[in-house]
Amino acid sequence: MANLKIDNLDKEIIRILIDDSRLSYRRIAKKLKVSAATIINRVKRLEKEKIIKGYTAKVDYEKLGYDIDVLIEIKISKGNLFLVEKKIASNQNVIAVYDVTGESDAVILARFTTRRKMDNFLKKIQTYDFVERTHTKLILNTIKDDRMRLE
Repeated sequence: MANLKIDNLDKEIIRILIDDSRLSYRRIAKKLKVSAATIINRVKRLEKEKIIKGYTAKVDYEKLGYDIDVLIEIKISKGNLFLVEKKIASNQNVIAVYDVTGESDAVILARFTTRRKMDNFLKKIQTYDFVERTHTKLILNTIKDDRMRLE
């Protein structure tokens, strides 16, 4: 992948798809003043190289009842980080799992419909082998939750 050249057209295609992944190749081509075949070829290449990993809808989870968001910092015994992270990542309520620097080894972002479900999840991960400590932060307000813009 180191040899893959991403030019301004590729970046423009990615920007458009980030804004609206449902646009047809023809509409993207019209916006960028190139042929639909060019867009098709570029998108296929970006998908093949795993720069574009998939397409999804942006959902308002709060309207679906998922209004409890938490950040969970976890301290994990040495040498067992990936094992624990993989186990936690398999839970349907987990949105993201990050390796981090600092006092914690991992940070988990998760979303729940009830406090009871959140509490059950927290108690469950605290019983996992190699989890030394957790520190949970309830997210009160989300100021920004969006995809990054390309420069």
